[in-house]
Amino acid sequence: MDTSIDSHGKCGIQEGDLVKTSRRFQKIRQITGVFVFCIGILLVVVPSQALDLTPGTSQSSIPVISNGDSVTVHGIATGHPQVGLMVWVIGFNYLSVSNIQVNADNTYSYQMTSADTENLASGQYLVIIQHPMMNGQFDIVYDPSTGNVINRQTGSGTVIFQLAKTGSLQSPDAASALMQAIGSQNVDDTFATASFIISPPNAFIHPVGDHAVGENFTISGSTNLAVGDKLLVEVYSSSFQPTTKDQDSSFSGATGVVQVVPGIDGNMWSFDVNAKDFKPDTYIVTVNGIIQNVRGSATFTILKSLPTTEPSPSPTTTITTMPSQTVTTIPITTIPATKKSSLAAGICTGAVGTALILWWMKKEHS
Repeated sequence: MDTSIDSHGKCGIQEGDLVKTSRRFQKIRQITGVFVFCIGILLVVVPSQALDLTPGTSQSSIPVISNGDSVTVHGIATGHPQVGLMVWVIGFNYLSVSNIQVNADNTYSYQMTSADTENLASGQYLVIIQHPMMNGQFDIVYDPSTGNVINRQTGSGTVIFQLAKTGSLQSPDAASALMQAIGSQNVDDTFATASFIISPPNAFIHPVGDHAVGENFTISGSTNLAVGDKLLVEVYSSSFQPTTKDQDSSFSGATGVVQVVPGIDGNMWSFDVNAKDFKPDTYIVTVNGIIQNVRGSATFTILKSLPTTEPSPSPTTTITTMPSQTVTTIPITTIPATKKSSLAAGICTGAVGTALILWWMKKEHS
């Protein structure tokens, strides 16, 4: 039995098989949850806008845009529902519920313009695309007169919760309650989601550093403006001022419009500078949003020439030689032999002589 939906959004099944088809459909829903294929995840056209969202695709990170950036939500809705799709945008103190039609090729598109996002509060916003599915009508609807969300499958309708006005749920709770209501097994509708974050616009300039006349260099910075947004970059001498006719009034600087591009840690921008005609001076660089009210500024210096940096000498290893130790030899003084006194020798000689004389005289008398 063929249960596909034709290009006119009518079921290709017999009336008697409706109950069986409905039960089978409910069983499939229990297994697969949300029918992502019902709200296509294929990117058909890439419009020219600040943020491009395709509900049903996984988001590795939630994109951040600034106030004044536009948002476009688009994709494919199979079955070409005659009643179209319901777009819910829920954020802090913000609710938008819109019914949009599906194109002949099953594509759909919904846009929040710059005027729509310009005054939104900072924070996360959830986009819910609701598909009516098999019965061709929205079973979960919003009553703007009361701010209530109503389940139309129960007779005249049952109020599920209050989405807006006094006593309503806060945005995260309201979004969760709405997804639970649409995703209920007792409700024929299905949905796909996408989200984004809004923060006040900013534009920062990375440190530029000193450069020389004639040098080519790049000035860059970061921003939370969306990819594709344009910024006006101006570089001018801090000495630039009105002059008289007889004074040199030549302008030293550069200006141009750059586009925001994706970077490693967020969105970024860059501006190439050729300082060929620059004069040595302190320069001011400013960056301004073309649409968004955002501004950043910084200063840097252009020198006549960059100072020559002499290469640092290679470290020299100093070997300290310890002085050789001098061994001092103390001379050993030989004690001189004691000389015999000549007087003592004379006395001895005289004594011997006297003894010999006395011995001779004694011999004569005997």
